[in-house]
Amino acid sequence: MRATATAGSAQRAMGAISNSQVPKHEQLRVIILKLVKEELEPGARLPSERTLMDSYGVSRITVRAAIGRLVNEGHLVRVPAKGTFVADSPVQSTLHLASFTQEMEAMGHVPSTVVLVAEAADAPDAIVEALGLGQGSEAIHLRRLRLADGRPVSVDDAWYNPDYAGGLLDIDLTGSVYRALAAQFGYQIDRARQSVRSEGAPADVGALLGTGTGAPVLVFDRVSFSGNLAIEHSRSWYRSDRYSLTMEVRL
Repeated sequence: MRATATAGSAQRAMGAISNSQVPKHEQLRVIILKLVKEELEPGARLPSERTLMDSYGVSRITVRAAIGRLVNEGHLVRVPAKGTFVADSPVQSTLHLASFTQEMEAMGHVPSTVVLVAEAADAPDAIVEALGLGQGSEAIHLRRLRLADGRPVSVDDAWYNPDYAGGLLDIDLTGSVYRALAAQFGYQIDRARQSVRSEGAPADVGALLGTGTGAPVLVFDRVSFSGNLAIEHSRSWYRSDRYSLTMEVRL
């Protein structure tokens, strides 16, 4: 079983910094990464900057450069006024078409959902265009917090075409909407048009995900179809330290 962070465990796991062609901050980065991977649990606090400086005879600038790299790579998380902590292991997702529930189950995680908004409301202009609605139309609006193994992973804000999902508000919305669309309404989601980008978390999203405002999140913008019918337009914000994408590319 891996230990929680202590100066002793850090020193046992870490090697020495040498005068070599490899920059000292990179040597220290490798040493700390070994500690994170082999000794510490997710959420464990890293030894302080002063402890690392004294243990390895390096400057504060060197320590901060090594830690900064590991934060940017997603291995560590800085918490203002508290310290630096080992990040949770991210969910590794392949780029494919699936609902959050289906994706988490396929990877062996336990998905759960908190429904934040479930209503019929006037569709914004972007939704009207994406779903091919008439101006002034209502659509079904769902906003949900999605969790894997009890940890917040994403906030999903989705709108559905009421012509094809008119009874959506009458069913359990804590499970897979895609499954419900297929099983109860007869519309199998079989393709989507999607973009992914990185941005700073808006205040409301940061509060729900526990990252704070401005933390890096992955933003997915998706229009989902059943055949040629536009069924759903969604925006989802994913914690970048708990969710990552992998893909295979070929010539």
